[in-house]
Amino acid sequence: MSDYLNDVESFAALRAAQGGTWDNINPEYAARMKRQNRFRTGLDIARYTAGIMRRDMAEYDADSSQYTQSLGCWHGFIGQQKLLAIKKHHGTTSKRYLYLSGWMIAALRSEFGPLPDQSMHEKTSVPALIEELYTFLRQADARELGHLYHELDAAREAHDQLKEKAALKAIDNYETHVVPIIADIDAGFGNEEATYLLAKKMIEAGACAIQVENQVSDAKQCGHQDGKVTVPHEDFLAKINAIRYAFLELGVDDGIIVARTDSLGAGLTQKIPVSRDAGDLAHMYNAFLETELVESADDVREGDVVIKQDGKLVRPVRLPNGLYRFRDGTGEQRCILDCITSLQHGADLLWIETEKPHVGQIGAMVDEIRKAVPNAKLVYNNSPSFNWTLNFRQQVYDAWESEGKDVSGYVRANLMSADYDDSELATLADQWIQSFQADAAREAGIFHHLITLPTYHTAALSTDNLAKGYFGAEGMLAYVQGVQRKEIRQGIACVKHQDMAGSNMGDDHKEYFAGEAALKAGGKDNTMNQFG
Repeated sequence: MSDYLNDVESFAALRAAQGGTWDNINPEYAARMKRQNRFRTGLDIARYTAGIMRRDMAEYDADSSQYTQSLGCWHGFIGQQKLLAIKKHHGTTSKRYLYLSGWMIAALRSEFGPLPDQSMHEKTSVPALIEELYTFLRQADARELGHLYHELDAAREAHDQLKEKAALKAIDNYETHVVPIIADIDAGFGNEEATYLLAKKMIEAGACAIQVENQVSDAKQCGHQDGKVTVPHEDFLAKINAIRYAFLELGVDDGIIVARTDSLGAGLTQKIPVSRDAGDLAHMYNAFLETELVESADDVREGDVVIKQDGKLVRPVRLPNGLYRFRDGTGEQRCILDCITSLQHGADLLWIETEKPHVGQIGAMVDEIRKAVPNAKLVYNNSPSFNWTLNFRQQVYDAWESEGKDVSGYVRANLMSADYDDSELATLADQWIQSFQADAAREAGIFHHLITLPTYHTAALSTDNLAKGYFGAEGMLAYVQGVQRKEIRQGIACVKHQDMAGSNMGDDHKEYFAGEAALKAGGKDNTMNQFG
């Protein structure tokens, strides 16, 4: 028997046991509402989605073509529409996630107004957005299932057993819109206890994967800005431990920790860790410091810090703000050490913040990491901060030049110019961009590709296009032609915005609760009927 019909029978038996007091309760309606609310808590979601990610990680280990993807979403509605679009166009949400970007929370969700990505926004806004995203995804499930229930009712009314069986099968095999969220906790918003407390809130809201970075919490910068300051490994590992304890305390035993290193672009550290033995983590961290040899007390100024390093006394170079500087050219080595150390101490995935999208650069670092941790794999930011067009045109130019191909028709510094858009070089560069994710998954160990803030840009672009026409000569045609007609032609569900906002679900519930006395909104005078 259908699982759905089993639920109906169970509620019928429960109603019968109440001695007639529940006779106004329809078992089938109860079964429908139960299925429309599959996930009762955020922890239910976190446990379910952690299992999805673990399976996806294992499948990627076996076959690198099985990489995963996500887009950053700054509002529940945006996340909902993304998942609806994925199911409509691709038939399944498999291997598609959501990304929660700290950058977009800072820029769009803070009560202070738009802020830079420097951990100045309210940390409670992070779990709040996770909860909001899952609220909208669960509502998408309820709405879609509601449509299937109406199809079932119509089939029964028409006595069409084939359509009835098809509707029951669709209900039983319904795929939820609830997918994993990789959530950005920045640098933890404080010490390790603060990181633990915030991680708990994020997990309780539904996060199965938390991304934490090795910057100093109170000096945090966007990964694509200057002035980044990293912390010693011991400090970072304490925060990884804090997040793992939060997962374990809440019963999400297979929760995922993404360890992000900003060392590639960070040239500063806030403190010098204490080394107890040669070769320990503190010793390796300090070995990257820019230092000056101390031969006598005369080489030391008032207030200078001196350390013994490899048998010599050295003075680390300290800036006027008290920060210490790393030696130039050590970023990749520090990045590799960060990654190995994080994986060996409890992290599950890596995030290397790079300055450009280059498969060779990323792959070279991953090759070194995999010498120590063979199954190391990355979450990678396909960032809007990169000029993808210029970067890849220059990569093609450099490849051609190294092959001895004539590049005299191109000026490398000006390759962004529209004059090159129809050129052979630009065409090949676009092909490289198109295959970047598959190439990087295969050659650079990237398990998950994401774009941190795409919907920030799409919202601005679509609003610009509408405002240009609507407030100009096109007037209302700008909306009709540029938005509504496209929604209708492309089958965008929210063209029926009343239904998307829950109007039909509300009508169903009113009928469940009040029967024929229900005052419903979806009658013949509802203008939503104009859309068929």
